[in-house]
Amino acid sequence: MEPLAYSQTPAAQSAPPVSAPIVQPGAPGQNGKVLSPAAATLPPRAPAPADVSFMQGMIMHHAQAVEMTDLLRTRSHDPAMQALGKRMSISQTDEMEYMKQWLEDRGAPVSMAGHMDMSHMDHSDPKAMAAMEHMNMGAMPLMPGMLTPQQMEALGKATGPSFDHLFLTGMIQHHTGALVMVEELFNTPGAGQDNVLYDFATDVDNTQSAEIKIMRDMLKERP
Repeated sequence: MEPLAYSQTPAAQSAPPVSAPIVQPGAPGQNGKVLSPAAATLPPRAPAPADVSFMQGMIMHHAQAVEMTDLLRTRSHDPAMQALGKRMSISQTDEMEYMKQWLEDRGAPVSMAGHMDMSHMDHSDPKAMAAMEHMNMGAMPLMPGMLTPQQMEALGKATGPSFDHLFLTGMIQHHTGALVMVEELFNTPGAGQDNVLYDFATDVDNTQSAEIKIMRDMLKERP
């Protein structure tokens, strides 16, 4: 005799899986309390002030790097430089969105006081860039490694091999500053304890260290 084939009814097939109830223990002598899944989900840990400052500063830091790669698309004719800039632009734009979400999830402002959010700015608009320079580069000190307005102006006027050299030296300076920011974060008592932030900052350190090495090798290959 062949075994009977088991077939679920449509109702059984569509029924959601039953999960065990989540019970919050009560005080001594009192019953526990059954929690809903939403109530049982712990909110993100409150970040240290240094954590918030790091993410806000790194958003601004990344925004300038994206501005630099935008210039590269029209000022350089070197395929290797173009490929490098494209990778940086994609990764740093994605990371800016990630950092903004991290801050919003924790109820923290995306921008530092006195600075505008540059993450969605049109970097090809001269008026927008002038406003950014006034708000972010004149009102408060730059983040470590960020190019000064004078350096950005020189980069914007250069073309060809001259641009490539300024871009590589400027981006090495820029990336080195990001490493300083990560080091300062981890050296601050009580900061960097958020697991998500720790993993992100460590990834920034590893990625930008590797890119610094690539750019130094590219500088050696060019006159």
